[in-house]
Amino acid sequence: MTTTDQTPSTTETTGSARTAPTGEVLPGGAVADDFTITWTGVEPDDEGLREALTSTGNGYFCTRGAAEWEDTEAPVHYAGTYAHGGFNRETTILGGRPVLNEDLVNLPNWLVLKLRIEGEEAIDLSNVEVLEYTHSYDVRTATVGRVFRFRDRNGRETTLRSRRFVSMAHSHQAAMEWTLTAENWSGRIGIVSAIDGRVDNTMVARYRDLEGRHLDPVTPRTFGPEVIALKVRTRQSNLYVSEAARTRIYRGRGRGWEKVEPARTLHQMNDYIQQVLDLDITEGETVRVEKIVSFFTSHDNAITETLTAAGRHVERYPDFAGCLAEHVDAWEEYWDVCDIELPREPTIQLLLRFHMAHVLQVCSRHTARHDAGVPARGLNGEAYRGHVFWDELYVYPFLNYRLPEITRGLLMYRYRRLAEAREAARAEGYAGAMFPWQSGSDGTEETQVVHLNPLSGTWDPDHSHNQRHVNAAIFYNVWQYYQATDDLEFLRDYGAELMLEIARFWGSIAHKNPNTGRYEIHGVMGPDEFHERYPGAEAGGLRNNAYTNVMVAWICATAPKVLALLPKSRRRALRSRLGITDDEIARWSEMCTSMTVPTHRDDDGHPVITQFEGYADLAELDWDGYRAKHKNIQRMDRILKAEGDDPDHYKLAKQADAVMLFFLFGDDELREIFSRLGYDAIADDDDLARRTIAYYDRRTSHGSTLSLVAHAAVLAGIDPESSWERFLVAVESDIGDVQGGTTKEGIHMGVMSGTLDLLQRAYLGAGARDGVLSFDPRLTPRLDGLALSLVFQGTTLRVSVGAGELTVAVQSEGFSHPVRIGLGGEVRELGAGQEWTVPLDGGRIAPRTAIASGATSTPTPAVTDGTPQASSTTVTGTSDGGHDHGGNGA
Repeated sequence: MTTTDQTPSTTETTGSARTAPTGEVLPGGAVADDFTITWTGVEPDDEGLREALTSTGNGYFCTRGAAEWEDTEAPVHYAGTYAHGGFNRETTILGGRPVLNEDLVNLPNWLVLKLRIEGEEAIDLSNVEVLEYTHSYDVRTATVGRVFRFRDRNGRETTLRSRRFVSMAHSHQAAMEWTLTAENWSGRIGIVSAIDGRVDNTMVARYRDLEGRHLDPVTPRTFGPEVIALKVRTRQSNLYVSEAARTRIYRGRGRGWEKVEPARTLHQMNDYIQQVLDLDITEGETVRVEKIVSFFTSHDNAITETLTAAGRHVERYPDFAGCLAEHVDAWEEYWDVCDIELPREPTIQLLLRFHMAHVLQVCSRHTARHDAGVPARGLNGEAYRGHVFWDELYVYPFLNYRLPEITRGLLMYRYRRLAEAREAARAEGYAGAMFPWQSGSDGTEETQVVHLNPLSGTWDPDHSHNQRHVNAAIFYNVWQYYQATDDLEFLRDYGAELMLEIARFWGSIAHKNPNTGRYEIHGVMGPDEFHERYPGAEAGGLRNNAYTNVMVAWICATAPKVLALLPKSRRRALRSRLGITDDEIARWSEMCTSMTVPTHRDDDGHPVITQFEGYADLAELDWDGYRAKHKNIQRMDRILKAEGDDPDHYKLAKQADAVMLFFLFGDDELREIFSRLGYDAIADDDDLARRTIAYYDRRTSHGSTLSLVAHAAVLAGIDPESSWERFLVAVESDIGDVQGGTTKEGIHMGVMSGTLDLLQRAYLGAGARDGVLSFDPRLTPRLDGLALSLVFQGTTLRVSVGAGELTVAVQSEGFSHPVRIGLGGEVRELGAGQEWTVPLDGGRIAPRTAIASGATSTPTPAVTDGTPQASSTTVTGTSDGGHDHGGNGA
């Protein structure tokens, strides 16, 4: 049978009109060419980083961009494959003490594809002379490719071109293709195609003292002559995982390819299975090898047995070209919804698209159909053991306004673990639900009790489970999702219960100080993470972390609104089932008006928000001295502990803490909160944000890249140039591995999605509140030409900046209902085909605004405080004669 290669040209099929840089050198030495990022040459020290950055996934499972012909030998090569929910617990004895840890399991390696010439050892980078080597990543389709041209020990020169992807069209599918050319020789080749279950979790050096063996073999199997398969089981969680691979070979014939039948030899063990496909090749001839893979776990929907499912599906899959075409189409649909155009900054535009590709590989529509959270390091490595932290706080804003169904599915991860959160609160003597700082399979606390300091080599106590602010983040995430979507059904059935139980927790952990009459919260840690306890104290935890207390005040004011949104019957049923009393609601009302917010004086004697009670009494750190001694001081905690010192003694922070308040809330919202709390002096202090941000910026090491996102956002309206500089560092942080080796252990989901959110929330100033999507742009000239699509309450908008104007246009396609838009202090309702353009002055909305044009003849009334008002701004219609309607500008 002769088949013709119908592999689509990605240039032709994925939006060639979109511009991208050519020949730009990126951080880390990669080169940007159109939509492809390429590394040239073999650099063993950088291989782990490149593998993480070129991971391919589809929101169900993900595989690192390791070369398929290389054996896993950490830290150089690591062919990890990970799936949402693929956790396993094991116990390690350290110093005579049992330490329990749960890992996101490294699953069987389906990549194995090796070349043997004349029966000799398999080719790899170490046993040949490398004549040419490139490693590339196509951002548009999350496809990884390599060109490997080499001369072996017998002088034979060969070119091997490889490309592969994990299908975005079919959640269980992956595909790989080799194009192999014998340049100056003829002979017999053997293609080794295998599935290797002999894998452990050994990527992260500081975890290697912990048990990393998680898989037990079940059985290998074949499905006909072309398909090999392997089934394994996790040792404690009893998750069954099966992979099947179909390998075929084609010869080049004229303009097409002819399938050939090589001699096949099978070798198998309990945890490994391979085929060797032997055939002859002549000088100058090219052969093509296809390896199509299916991947199933026992967590899947609509499944009876994983091995049978894997074998059955892989037999049905089309050839590589067909699989790729479907994959490209699926990605194009995502780009239509998610793409951001930033033509004046083509390199930044490419890196933002690179971030988008990675976010969508971890959180796609496939994810929404599974029980999945947001691992802080994606599905690209083993750092943080694949656990779910609060990083979703940075991920959801991007998804809420583009693919809200994904956020909805991810929020269900928290809802399904509500019972464990309730039990955790009860065990500590609290009401409601107390979610863990680190969450994995079932929602129990996975935070380790000891932590290895790689600088000192010692295991230190870990108190980070006291970061109860993860509860506040979950409450905030549900509320922001509702604000963006108006999904009252989700709020009624799931979200309200989550939020109310979290509010009940805060109501029980807070206590009133009889001397001040204000509520306080003790024994917690803030986002800072460097401060776990007070100097000299045995117990972990701090008093009155400002970020936590203000978030709680906001939660206590918002919880009654959540109750009020529910239908009467649901409200009554929830209160009855949860046992929410009138006294409890009264306590929320009291807490939202009387939480403690500590303040102190900055270096110039002006008030700033205090990170936590007692912070102002700590010693100042010799920042200049440590910068002189250390190349990188981001992890000052490890540096100090290695010296026998302790970060608890100093005014320092790993990342934004008190500053986070200005990141999550707008100026008006914070004024409302502080005013309601009775702190009128700081509520009316227009300079509070600038001073507080400046104070902590000087004392923050930015040991987390999330800190760069937060500081870039809060500085957008205060110091745009400084904001942009931090934005650039955040954009380049993973590809440039600014933390000196952490990215190879897994990409940073929070910073990748956070940079995307910076454009929409910080620079466009987009935010939804009370049914209105408002824009308050804080732009630099670099954003001229910025264009992106947003989905608000089911209606698609196109937002663009150009020629000194900001335009918000309601798209006719994807139109759900008219939406209320706020610009320059004015609110209007826009219908399908209508747009609103306002002039910009210095990057902000000009003092007076006007609607430029509308696609319908009916003028859109202004809306103020939720009440339609007579329109008084000039509106120019494009039909029915284009009548003018007089009005006032904002």
